[in-house]
Amino acid sequence: METDPRDPKGLIREAYRIEGIGEAECRSIFLDWALSLPDGDDTQAALAELLDRYRPGNPDHPMTRVMAEGRQKIIAPKRRGGWKSRRGN
Repeated sequence: METDPRDPKGLIREAYRIEGIGEAECRSIFLDWALSLPDGDDTQAALAELLDRYRPGNPDHPMTRVMAEGRQKIIAPKRRGGWKSRRGN
């Protein structure tokens, strides 16, 4: 199976396959998805593409709602911590 650059781990695809999945689980999957995107990827463009792909056949799915909300609220995931946060000014 070919890897989808917009969903490298297949997390979004699998969320749509889980019967009875709730919004809380979708939020957790969404966070994992956002953190798994390669650095520098355009999160907004990835979300737009995934919504275009999945929303038409799943307008009421909780993952559709979570992604649409994420598209409105997030800019890009930022990793904090590590050596940069411990470095003196």
